[in-house]
Amino acid sequence: MIQLRTLLISSVIAATLGLTACSSAMMGNTTAISAKLSSANEVPANSSAGTGMLDASFNKDTSVLTWTVTYSGLTGPVAMGHFHGPAMAGTNAGVALGFSGSMDSPIKGSATLTAAQAADLLAGKWYVNLHTAANKGGEIRGQATVAN
Repeated sequence: MIQLRTLLISSVIAATLGLTACSSAMMGNTTAISAKLSSANEVPANSSAGTGMLDASFNKDTSVLTWTVTYSGLTGPVAMGHFHGPAMAGTNAGVALGFSGSMDSPIKGSATLTAAQAADLLAGKWYVNLHTAANKGGEIRGQATVAN
């Protein structure tokens, strides 16, 4: 009976350690990406009091980017939202990946990136911007960077 109990306890410990190792390995291949969105970051800047935040993760094994964009204080409803790139802060670029579905905060989505898109994203060459009727070129914007 004692040997069976010891065997069961050892099995549970081994399974727990195995799951912990798998979880750690998966986390090691996921990179957090973030951005603070503001009207001052738009090119050209505008006078909106709106603000926002990108909270995203990129899985290097699957090339899947998953994001949540929250915002408040905009001049009106968001008409469109996108990731743009490649471009560094202060410069504009075309749409790299558009948002679909509801544009109400929070905007959530995911997509599988190409190798070139992943490289640009991880190099800080993508930005997020949200467009409204009053600011068709973009009301708030933030440079997507690897979170520390």
